Amino acid sequence: MRMEMIAHLKDQLQEMKAKTSMEKKYIKKVCNVSVLQTQKMCNLGEKDLKDQIDRIRSKLDEETRCHEDICQYLMTHQGLLETKLEYWIAKYEKDTEEKARELDVLKSSKAKDLERLQELTKLYAEYEQVVVEDRIEKEKVRRKHEQEAIELKAAIRLEAWWRGVMVRKGLGPFKKGKKKKGKGKKSGKKKKK
Repeated sequence: MRMEMIAHLKDQLQEMKAKTSMEKKYIKKVCNVSVLQTQKMCNLGEKDLKDQIDRIRSKLDEETRCHEDICQYLMTHQGLLETKLEYWIAKYEKDTEEKARELDVLKSSKAKDLERLQELTKLYAEYEQVVVEDRIEKEKVRRKHEQEAIELKAAIRLEAWWRGVMVRKGLGPFKKGKKKKGKGKKSGKKKKK
């Protein structure tokens, strides 16, 4: 029995060795597959990262090139703007001086014109005074002539009335004297209208 037991234990040992060997091979294969899978995943991840690095590098190169182009454009544009600025500053100063001269000329012209206006206003006032005095004088002369005409007309009427009175009353050169015969009577009286 003992022998049987030893044989039985040997069989079990043999089975355990075979089983252990198989498990060892299986675990080894699983580990190898796991390592290969991990390596493959790492390789894929590394490839993705390398692609990403390449894309980033190309973008960085593109951005660097764009940055340099923009800087160059901006420097050129800045130079043009500085040139334009100098031109406009010079033009502003020139125009300002020119306008200041024009303003001085206009001020002096205005002063001369104002002085001339005052002279002409004074002269106009004098002429207007002369014209007014002349009109007043003419009006006085016209009234005087009217008055003289009225007085002349009144004097003529008065003389006519007086002659009529003298004739009617027979006074002065119109005295009633002897009448000449042979002449017919004519009425010497005129009716007044």
